[in-house]
Amino acid sequence: MLFPEFKEFGLPELLTVLAALGFILILINYIINCFPVNQLKTTRISNNEVLEPVSVIICAKNEDENLTEFLPKVLTQDYPDFEVIVVNDCSFDNTENVIDEFAKIFPNLRKASIKEDGYYKHGKKFAVLVGIKATKNNLLVFTDADCFPASDQWLKEMAMGFAMPKEIVLGYGAYEKEKGFLNKLIRYDAFMIAVNYLSGAIRGNAYMGVGRNLAYTKELFYKEKGFSNHYHINSGDDDLFVNQAANKENTNVCVDRNAITYSLAKKTFREWRLQKVRHLTTSPLYSPASKTKLAFSYFSQYYFYVSLFAMALTLKTLILLPIVLLLKVIFQLIFLNKVTKKLNERDLLVGSILYELILLFIYPIFHVVKLFNKPNKWTN
Repeated sequence: MLFPEFKEFGLPELLTVLAALGFILILINYIINCFPVNQLKTTRISNNEVLEPVSVIICAKNEDENLTEFLPKVLTQDYPDFEVIVVNDCSFDNTENVIDEFAKIFPNLRKASIKEDGYYKHGKKFAVLVGIKATKNNLLVFTDADCFPASDQWLKEMAMGFAMPKEIVLGYGAYEKEKGFLNKLIRYDAFMIAVNYLSGAIRGNAYMGVGRNLAYTKELFYKEKGFSNHYHINSGDDDLFVNQAANKENTNVCVDRNAITYSLAKKTFREWRLQKVRHLTTSPLYSPASKTKLAFSYFSQYYFYVSLFAMALTLKTLILLPIVLLLKVIFQLIFLNKVTKKLNERDLLVGSILYELILLFIYPIFHVVKLFNKPNKWTN
């Protein structure tokens, strides 16, 4: 008999059981992370209700070229009453002049400036604080200088997520599609991170958001005492605040295609590695529940592949290996099919299994590098 018979419980039978358990864990992971986004029905303000004034905050550090290209797409949003605050954070390029020139054309654009201080070094959180203090409105929407909205409906879609009693709206911050394998890998990584945090929020367990596309109320920010609990960490103006302030009642998600923002992905692996290492510095400060959720997601993936490749130890289970892998691929394509369409990442579907394997190999390297990395400045 080529396959395990289970008349006697030997190594082939043990490996088969372990692989079956790995497959079940992967299915549970897909159900937890993909199903909620696929079935999402967002709670929104009625079209008949008056939209509240909104303040958009963009922190810029030497971003003259990005502001020149992308700021008009924010300033020309189809929204009745909004202001845009651009925080010029110690830029030494032409950022200040770019903001000033746009301010002559768009009266709703205002500038807040931070001057270089040789004695006091600050991260992005200080720039965000300066931006919040400069705002006139309670509804705050955040994006980055190297980001642009998918349409002129972005602001309206995000603001409509503030249906009572919502105080936080999590959007999807994607990366622009470009040629090259690295671009797809970076985009798939961001896509799966978004699927995880969006599904968590939908289930009532929001644990992070991204500053490329995030909104919350000024009232909530001050009620939670801002970044005081984690101001000493350079990163985390977005995910750590959401982890601290979000709950089942006050958090909404917005995954409308018109409300996606796009950023420019890093061009080299080294640049991406530095960005990822910086982002990973915040996860140790997540709540225990958030850490458990993330740990299960990664554990299920690693366990599946370890149990899968262990099947190569015996001839009987080796024959089952491609069958189990094929089943995994089929279910992955089924679960990701709708969500890739919803988030406008359709081209990532076919190669998803390859991107997943590469990321599972790369992430431990990022974590090791993080141990020896001490970032002292902020970048997008």
